[in-house]
Amino acid sequence: MQWSMPHRVLQVVAGFIVLVALSAFTLGVVNVPSHGRMPGQKAAGAVGAAPLVAADATPLGADRIEGAAQPRELTPEEKERLEAEKEAKEEADEAAKAAAETAPPGVAAPAAPAAPAGAAPTEAPPAPPPDEAPH
Repeated sequence: MQWSMPHRVLQVVAGFIVLVALSAFTLGVVNVPSHGRMPGQKAAGAVGAAPLVAADATPLGADRIEGAAQPRELTPEEKERLEAEKEAKEEADEAAKAAAETAPPGVAAPAAPAAPAGAAPTEAPPAPPPDEAPH
């Protein structure tokens, strides 16, 4: 077979590989315990590392095992507030439909009223100008 290295270099590399393999085997035999142990059984006279202490660990609670608890019943005030919000939304939708129907052709209907201060914005942020390269 034709090799790209001289024969003597191949012999040296092969000898080095054999030396490493024999060293690893010898170290494994020297360091083996005198007798085996079952999993979890402690070595006689050996001092092992201290057990791990997880400061942020929390035990499994009933809600994590059985699932979340059923939602609580709404109070009458909360029910009234939810109904009022629902009615206000329906009225706004009806007003927008009526404005769209009465608007002359070619004229856009007025925009929807602004969201309350606590509501999250629903529109996407504006796109960058086309002359600016993306970063």
